[in-house]
Amino acid sequence: MDWNHYRFRSLWPLPAPAPVVYRELERLEDYPLWWPQVREVTRLDDTRAALRFRSLLPYDLTATLREKRRDPAAGVLEVAMSGDMEGRARWTLTPHGTGTLARYDQEVVVRKPLLRRLAVPGRPLFRANHRLMMRAGRRGLAARLRAV
Repeated sequence: MDWNHYRFRSLWPLPAPAPVVYRELERLEDYPLWWPQVREVTRLDDTRAALRFRSLLPYDLTATLREKRRDPAAGVLEVAMSGDMEGRARWTLTPHGTGTLARYDQEVVVRKPLLRRLAVPGRPLFRANHRLMMRAGRRGLAARLRAV
């Protein structure tokens, strides 16, 4: 087992139609407005952005995201990630009652040296840290969608 390899899946029921959710998710530069753990987003060009994340544990992660797929009709946003984490992340949106179910899939290998050294003892904490970040993101986006 590669202790630095992670797969995550989160399901977010959201109170808005898929096209509205999609428009919010495609605006990376607005993430810090509703997702507290996304500390900084810098647009590099039309298809790339640099992000800085920090959840409960006392470390920052930085990553450059490069757009791989942007398909509003299918409700898919997918990026390749490089930096402290290398891999991919994908949003898939589907109608869910009167709202939307946003599915987030991420598969990454951690490259940050400190986290690699702590891979075995830290893995449960890193996974819990990710869950906390995703829960806060879901709450923040749901509140933003209700305000729009």
